[in-house]
Amino acid sequence: MEIDFNEINYVTDPTWQVIHADYEQFLLSMTGPTVIDISGEDNTKCRVFVTLLQGDEPSGIIAIHRYLEQKGNTRPATKLRFIICSVEAAASRPLFSKRFTDGGIDINRCFGNQLVVNKEDFLQRNYQHRANLIKHAIEEVQPEMVIDLHNAPSSGPAFAISALVNTETLSLASFFSSTLILSDLKIGSLMEHNFHCPYITVECGGSEDEQAHEVAFAGIVNIANCQHIGYIHQKKSVDVIYRPLRLQLKSNVKLSYAKHDEGYNGITLKNNIECFNFGSAYQDQMLGWVDGEGLNNLNLIDKDGTNVLADYFYIRENQLVCRHNLRLFKATNNKQKAMNDCLFYVVKAPVNEA
Repeated sequence: MEIDFNEINYVTDPTWQVIHADYEQFLLSMTGPTVIDISGEDNTKCRVFVTLLQGDEPSGIIAIHRYLEQKGNTRPATKLRFIICSVEAAASRPLFSKRFTDGGIDINRCFGNQLVVNKEDFLQRNYQHRANLIKHAIEEVQPEMVIDLHNAPSSGPAFAISALVNTETLSLASFFSSTLILSDLKIGSLMEHNFHCPYITVECGGSEDEQAHEVAFAGIVNIANCQHIGYIHQKKSVDVIYRPLRLQLKSNVKLSYAKHDEGYNGITLKNNIECFNFGSAYQDQMLGWVDGEGLNNLNLIDKDGTNVLADYFYIRENQLVCRHNLRLFKATNNKQKAMNDCLFYVVKAPVNEA
């Protein structure tokens, strides 16, 4: 598909003809990134929702379509801006099956000063240009909050992520989840940009989970109707998890999934690895198997650029084993997604968790 990287479309208070009968027609009616503004009772303030930075994460657009379809003549408390990003990838057949278009790159790795991909320069510049258009669409309304809606690659509970933990981000997180992750990872994501307002990313749950779509929709409705965003409106207590790391394969390392050790090259994860999402992986628990390269197959890079893998895992015979009680999330048995992004995020569990 030929992509016009200069294109970004703006729509204000769309009619039912623009919204269409279902979210799939709604998506297919778009020719590129689309900004939808909804007038509010107070149009001096604006709340921004971003979705489809990755084309295989549909909960955000499903929830936005449902909100637009059901809101009728009611107005939100403030102006709302919905930004729908990787339309071309999401619209590739089958719908919502591609993180980015064939031959493309992940735009949510293009917002930082350094790209973490190795592609031709012109392709990098094009995606960075689109990323800048998205940033401008957020900045031009001077938002009072930004929420970026995503899906995890496999089933799991919803959680929020922020680069800052304060009363405002805790309040926003509480509309979607009871967990907020503080992250200082630098991977070129939109979350790393400072919009001078509270910002959270929400992982609503698995992309095929109806509950994930419901989490996104309920959060949009509650925030749209909330008169003032702040600590007083915190919907539930929120548990904070500090600074997880991403477990990744090194280049050219093969990945497999199995119930038992099949002797594959590279790394083999247990085929039920996603069961560990937000559960406990205990000290000395086995998560998979390795070939003769052992831990040299993997990277677990901290914010200083150091590979701290041996602080979290060790090899027992040919098994990949937890060195401490760990919490895992975004673990997936989707091979393509695991290889393109990470095997899972991991953080050491508090000492009192057993």
